[in-house]
Amino acid sequence: MGREEQIIKERLRKLNEIKSTGVNPYPYNFEKKDKAIELHKKHSKIKPETTIKAKVKTAGRLTNFRDLGKIAFAVLQDDTGKIQIVLQEKQTPEEARKFFKKYIDSGDFIGVEGNIFKTKKGELSILVKKLTLLSKSLKPLPEKWHGIQDKEERYRKRYLDLIITPETKEVFKKREQIFHSIREFLKERNFNEVETPYLQTIYGGANARPFKTHLNSLDIDLFLAISPELYLKRLIVGGYEKVFTISRNFRNEGIDRWHNPEFTMMEIYQAYADYNDMMALFEDVYSYVAKKVNGSTKIQFRGKTIDFKKPWERMTMDKAIKKFAKIDVSQMSDRELFSLADENKIQIKEKTWGWAVQALFEHFCEDKLEQPTFILDHPLETTPLCKTHRDDKLCRLIERFEPFCAGVELGNAYSELNDPILQKELLEEQQKMLSKGDAEANPYDEDFVNALEIGMPPTGGLGLGIDRMVMLLTGQDSIRDVILFPFMKPR
Repeated sequence: MGREEQIIKERLRKLNEIKSTGVNPYPYNFEKKDKAIELHKKHSKIKPETTIKAKVKTAGRLTNFRDLGKIAFAVLQDDTGKIQIVLQEKQTPEEARKFFKKYIDSGDFIGVEGNIFKTKKGELSILVKKLTLLSKSLKPLPEKWHGIQDKEERYRKRYLDLIITPETKEVFKKREQIFHSIREFLKERNFNEVETPYLQTIYGGANARPFKTHLNSLDIDLFLAISPELYLKRLIVGGYEKVFTISRNFRNEGIDRWHNPEFTMMEIYQAYADYNDMMALFEDVYSYVAKKVNGSTKIQFRGKTIDFKKPWERMTMDKAIKKFAKIDVSQMSDRELFSLADENKIQIKEKTWGWAVQALFEHFCEDKLEQPTFILDHPLETTPLCKTHRDDKLCRLIERFEPFCAGVELGNAYSELNDPILQKELLEEQQKMLSKGDAEANPYDEDFVNALEIGMPPTGGLGLGIDRMVMLLTGQDSIRDVILFPFMKPR
């Protein structure tokens, strides 16, 4: 029998013995009045070997303890931090001391009542007068000095990670602050927060492979949302002028440090705006949130200092290729671009000028973009939902930008296409591509086209990857470190 099996067997024996005494090891509630952090703040100035008469009542998980005979020390951990508890002969009732020594183990939840005091060494503590078992732990916690060494185990058993690694909880507290700050920023600018469906009969709004499911009651196939875009545009048609949503998106694509099959996005749509307005909005929200949660627009990420202070650098896609690859795509024919891609073993989605330019940018430029940079004026082929560039006489470019930082894309934005006739043609072309096997093409959405025929004003729209923002602002290297329950391959 292994050590863990022995521990579990011993704890089960204790559990049965506790029940036999008439004590419920899993009571229904406990009136917790004090939190660890509040006790530390309130009593930070009391002197060593001083006891406060006022009683406190708190609860939490016992993380470790030392029994020295006439006195026992233990650490109680709640969602705000830790505080020491002390059970001392003649000060703690004998019944409570005996119960603690006989039945309580590391990992148990207990409630205590007693007096605050400071030890000789200055450790704020609770002198226990009453003890209540709230939940008997049957399995041991990972040893404190070893923790959870296997990172995958941390993701699979996030509950253990949160117990053992306090820094993990701080990341997710900061994630919550980021959500709050984004909403605060947009509410101050009179944006309305809305919700869009996750289950859709027709998906759209991004070049992505969807997840498919089935609704039994209607016997129809459904798709998990890959983007809220087309629903938010319907709201602009309906009379909203400023809308946003923070939503889960589901894309059946690769998994790596920047990608998880389900992830969180914010999308914003503003009537009477274009992609220039969206650029200003994007850098504003990033600098605002960085200052709110970190106190500065500067962060440290993978050993480099990144500054989100506006204005961010702006660079067209062709200029970026010229800068980093010394290639002037604007002067090259399709055949020359295809040959160049073949020479560098670069895959092109389709044999067109636009897709070749996109592929060259991804290969030569993306990982070079360390500081926040807007890459503007993408090739026409890359999306069917964007206006063509107003200054491009060749009609090869669209008014689209992607912001980059630390070598990765942070979002996406357009001057939104609102010409229903052109939109219909582009979506019909996408439907043909989908039928020919392009799994990332957009299906034809008749109701969306109908909405545009009713009329949509000039509109700027943007999407911002929340998980990537959290990674940057918390200094985490993997998207799994900022999602509480990331997708994990089944064992």
